[in-house]
Amino acid sequence: MKTEAGMDSLRWAVAWMCVTFTRGLNPKEVFTRCGADPDQARLLDWDAASDLVSGDSDDGMVLLLRSGRIGDWAFCVEEEGGIGLGEETLAKLSRGTETYSLSTTDGMDVFQYWRDGECVEYFEPGMEHTRSEPFGHWWDRVEAALAEHEGEGAGMAPVVALVLDHLGITLDDDALAGPWLSLALAENAPSTPPGDTYAGEGPVPPGAVEIL
Repeated sequence: MKTEAGMDSLRWAVAWMCVTFTRGLNPKEVFTRCGADPDQARLLDWDAASDLVSGDSDDGMVLLLRSGRIGDWAFCVEEEGGIGLGEETLAKLSRGTETYSLSTTDGMDVFQYWRDGECVEYFEPGMEHTRSEPFGHWWDRVEAALAEHEGEGAGMAPVVALVLDHLGITLDDDALAGPWLSLALAENAPSTPPGDTYAGEGPVPPGAVEIL
C-alpha cells in the first residue's frame, strides 16, 4: 500500500484511534501485554465487536481492542482508546521484539517506535521540538506523507499507510471489518501480572532484531 493511494480505504485511521504493530507476537500475546485477559477475546467482525462496548464501568471508559496477525506482524486497533500509546504498554509489547505505535487522540497525534522495551523514536508530527534524541529517520518520512495530504482531513491515515507499506502488509477498512479477536477492556483496569508471559525472553542479543 502506497501513501499516494488508499486514503479512502483507511477511514478507520482518520478519527480518534490508536494502533500498534508488533513483530512476531500472536493476538493473545498482544492482549496479555496490554493488560487484558486473552481468554475473554472472541472472534468477531467489526459490527459484532462494537456491541461489546457499553459505556463506562467502575474502572473508567470501556475500550474495544481488536487484534490479529498479518504476516510477521500483530496489530491491535483501539477506537477512541489510548492503551497502545502508553509507555508501560509499549515497553511490554516491544520486549524481545519491536513495536510501532500510531495514535490520534483528542487533538494530539503521536508516532512511536520501540525496540526491546526502549523507545527508539518518538514525536508528534508537525512539532519538531517533541522529537526524541538521538533523532531517527521516521520524522522526515512522516512529515512528507502528511504534506501530500495536507488540507484533506486525513488525520493519521497517511502515516498508517506509510507504516503499512514499510511492513509490507494491508489493513484497510474492508480487512479490519472482518472477523478478528476482540475484547472490551476498562481503561483503568489493573494490568494483568506478567506471570510466565516473558519467560525466557530477556534482552535481545545484538543483531537478533532486524530493524525494518
